[in-house]
Amino acid sequence: MLIAPQVVKAGWIFGGSGGRAILFARNDQTGRWEGPAFYNLATASVGFQAGIAVSETVTLVMTDKGLNSLLATSVKVGGDASIAAGPVGAGANADVTTDFVAFARSKGVYGGLNLDGTVIHVADNWNRAYYGRDIQPPDILVRASAHNPQADRLVAALNRASSAKTSLR
Repeated sequence: MLIAPQVVKAGWIFGGSGGRAILFARNDQTGRWEGPAFYNLATASVGFQAGIAVSETVTLVMTDKGLNSLLATSVKVGGDASIAAGPVGAGANADVTTDFVAFARSKGVYGGLNLDGTVIHVADNWNRAYYGRDIQPPDILVRASAHNPQADRLVAALNRASSAKTSLR
């Protein structure tokens, strides 16, 4: 799960967006969440566009390919991995072959957030500052060889939410 609390998008013919994000990954064997690993988001675009918007996004990683792409140094969404907008409404279904499903809440003149074409790059300096040493996302998310107690409340909330048995009926 990639969480970007603030993504700013602006454009007038030429446009761009940027923000920071944290990634958590769920261990298939234990069911526990690991993380966070820190990332930067950046998009450049050209075309008929104008305005400014600020969004909060949550992007679910739906496939092993999607997670493996994020464990690399950088990934271009829409180029290296596919993305779809999150489903809306009762009975909505997501495309299960999509690598990422994104949900966004935006304010501003842009009605939504298009992450297609966004480059997601590991924020080595943030990971180093948070964990006190050079460390890569696979060490944090797969091997669980790093821990910072500052994330314990959020990890506990993710573990509770993913283990909750809910019914929509």
